Amino acid sequence: MLVAPAGTAADARNVLVLYSNGRLVPANVDVERGFKSSIVDSADRPVEIFSEFLDYPEFVGEDYENTVTTYLRNKFAKRPPDVVVAVARQSLDFLLRHRAQLFPGVPIVHAAAFRAYPNPFPTLPADVVGVPVEYDPAGTVEQALRWHPKARHLLVVTGTTPRDREWETLLREGLAHFEGRVTIEFLTGLPTDKLLARLRGLDEEWIVFTAGFYQVGDALKYTPRESVEMMAKSANAPVYGTFSSFVGTGAVGGRVPSFAATGQQAGSIVNSLLDGVSPASLNLPKVMLNELNVDMRQTRRWGIADKDIPAEAVVQFRQPTFWEAYRTVAIIGGTVILLQAGLIAALLLEHHRRRKAEMALVQRGGELAHASRLAIAGELTASIAHEINQPLAAILTNADAAEMILHSEVDRREDLQMILTDIRRDDLRASDVIRRLRTLLSNKAIERQSFDLTEIVSDACAILQAEARRREVTLVVRNAATPGCVFGDPVQIQQVLINLALNAMDAVAGLPGDRRTIVVSVEPEAGALALTVRDRGPGVAPEHLPKLFDSFFSTKRRGMGLGLSIARTIIEAHGGRIRVDSDPGHGTVFHVLLPVHGESTIPTTTLA
Repeated sequence: MLVAPAGTAADARNVLVLYSNGRLVPANVDVERGFKSSIVDSADRPVEIFSEFLDYPEFVGEDYENTVTTYLRNKFAKRPPDVVVAVARQSLDFLLRHRAQLFPGVPIVHAAAFRAYPNPFPTLPADVVGVPVEYDPAGTVEQALRWHPKARHLLVVTGTTPRDREWETLLREGLAHFEGRVTIEFLTGLPTDKLLARLRGLDEEWIVFTAGFYQVGDALKYTPRESVEMMAKSANAPVYGTFSSFVGTGAVGGRVPSFAATGQQAGSIVNSLLDGVSPASLNLPKVMLNELNVDMRQTRRWGIADKDIPAEAVVQFRQPTFWEAYRTVAIIGGTVILLQAGLIAALLLEHHRRRKAEMALVQRGGELAHASRLAIAGELTASIAHEINQPLAAILTNADAAEMILHSEVDRREDLQMILTDIRRDDLRASDVIRRLRTLLSNKAIERQSFDLTEIVSDACAILQAEARRREVTLVVRNAATPGCVFGDPVQIQQVLINLALNAMDAVAGLPGDRRTIVVSVEPEAGALALTVRDRGPGVAPEHLPKLFDSFFSTKRRGMGLGLSIARTIIEAHGGRIRVDSDPGHGTVFHVLLPVHGESTIPTTTLA
């Protein structure tokens, strides 16, 4: 019931809706929903709706109708309705029979009133208006036969109550012209269990049609919708029916008027009457439109293709396509995926460019390191030449001596043996110098391997000894007592050591002899090996220390400022660290820490 605004009950327009059946009959629920959705209820014209139910066919007869008439007259004596709505033919017929005792002069609007059932539609007074319905069982069966071309039999199920019998008569007349196309069998009055067993025994050559029933051959009672739902669950053939309320029970559907639409039509008429429009002036359709109503779940269950459903059909329980159900999500998801794909592509391209740049940087770094080694070799040219000339001169002298002995007639085999030993020793000495120099100057790819740091230091210092003598510098080497292995490129580590040692020789140049000493040492520390180069030169000014390892910074007049920068790059690439401590006026110490083999980095405690 629509409730009028507070304080306006006396002014509200009252509408009584009288239903033929019970409150919970699905058709009545649909009509009520459509009716209330169309009623205009405003502050200027409040409307109150009252609903009453005749409960047909459970209650019938003259005495019952007299009781209901008295009840309704007394109930609405003080608040008579402005309009009465009759839902279905039984309600309309009841109001027409008892109108004089109930609400004389009150206009009546009929809804869902079957024009040909249970008897021909009566001639109505001018103030009794509405749009009747006509059911179309023949149209439903015709559509079913188009959808099921293999069907050869039509089973029509009806009940045993008087109303059920009336529907049986109507269906026998309406479907008679299908004889010859299919065999028609009417199944009336079977007990429920036998009825369901018969339905289970059907096959693809059968179609079931029903108006539902209130009762069959046992004492059980149903609503038409309940009976159709029960039959559809058991039938091995498609079920079609007469009412729109059957859609959703398991029935395929039918060509039927919509109960909700009849309610909306009745509400529209009531609005006009409450607004003062004369019933006779209303221009109403002759009959409610029949529409093909189907349940898409059932059309797919029985193999009816979506394309075979007419475009004008009312399709309920439509299963949306993925695009219909998730269009927004799909668009957002697709956009996100495209953006992610674009981002990933950009990142991959950037990664490729970065990798290419890193490889180029590594290559340029290797070339720069090689150039630095060539520069070191150039600086050591005089010393290296001296180191090679000494054994070569000795070899030449020994060769001359051997030749003189051979020309003499004296047997001096022991002297010749000693000469050959000296030649072999000097040759190995020169060869060793060349080997070390070739290793230092090589430009091959970086080869990481495990090597003994003390051996690498010894080889590098052997190259430096000649330069130290040439510069009158004392080079002291203090290797660890036990071997210590690191992992990396031994040539690059040698390059760092030689660079630091040459810098130290430059630092002590021109100082008194007791200060021209350089100490190179290797000592183990926690998880690392410490390579130290110490000199007693003038030290580094404090303001220069932070920039000492920067590229192109040099404290030398002719220095390029790349040696220490390259040294730091090499050491850090080996997972190590390099630092400098300087005491102005007393000397400088370079500390190189390298992780021992098996450690990827230097322990934090060592760095601290």
